[in-house]
Amino acid sequence: MSSDYEPVFKRSKWGTNRYAYNPHNPVGLALIVISLALVVVMLVMMGNRVGPFAPPAHESSSVPSTPDHHWSVPSTDTGPGVGTYPSPSAVGDGTAER
Repeated sequence: MSSDYEPVFKRSKWGTNRYAYNPHNPVGLALIVISLALVVVMLVMMGNRVGPFAPPAHESSSVPSTPDHHWSVPSTDTGPGVGTYPSPSAVGDGTAER
């Protein structure tokens, strides 16, 4: 084996046990270029909201027309004062005798 052999992955020089692509190896350089190209394509797709980042299409047949979802159930409490706030005179001004 020749002494100029370069591995595809090398240990990171940042003091961790992680490996990084080696740009001195042709396969490592190709992996770097491919990774960067994929990141650029994904960012463009996110910015344009296309592909897997497209908003969901609203089909009229799959969405119910009445609000009968579990989070929109109307309240069954119909007692006096429901939905009203107490008047300021009933609350007081906070200076009650102690």
